[in-house]
Amino acid sequence: MNIGNKIKELRNSKNITLKKLSEESSLSVGFLSQLERGLTSIAVDSLENIAEILGVNLSYFFDVQNKPERKVLKSYDRQVLSIEEGGFVSFSLGQNLEDKSFIPRLIEVFPHKTDEEVALYKHSGEEFIYVLEGILTLYIDNDMHELYPGDSIHMNSDIVHNWSNNTNKTVKFITVNSPNYFKRDLNDK
Repeated sequence: MNIGNKIKELRNSKNITLKKLSEESSLSVGFLSQLERGLTSIAVDSLENIAEILGVNLSYFFDVQNKPERKVLKSYDRQVLSIEEGGFVSFSLGQNLEDKSFIPRLIEVFPHKTDEEVALYKHSGEEFIYVLEGILTLYIDNDMHELYPGDSIHMNSDIVHNWSNNTNKTVKFITVNSPNYFKRDLNDK
């Protein structure tokens, strides 16, 4: 089950309308509807806000499995954090995320229909992106940038942004985000 389905199922079980969730989360009804149908993805801090509104922990939306801590994470042990019907797969490049300060991920973005509008969002923290394969289209404020293999960006995440793949080949990039929304609260220990 994807994140959007889990939100819809939980929202319906609590008799919360899309409009009410929109008002409380400051996300548009249209965006939430697209999210629930798997047509778009969501920033982790926005998802954390929705989790709080719906009364669940952020981990409710992810299938995070704790494995024994090893110094090296082998490629075959890489954990899928999310698979979005909107067209990307997110793999964890770290272990035991609840004990770390930032989130390192490998993202694979499938080709995107260029006539679809890309929803921009902002969140707290910082973001680093390094392109491995393909051409990543990055939207920052009202500007569009194409990042090629070897290109990178390190930015504050509190400006509206998003990315897409407007080509016919899969794009792969590494991203590192802070803060880590999987991090355990010290009061939970």
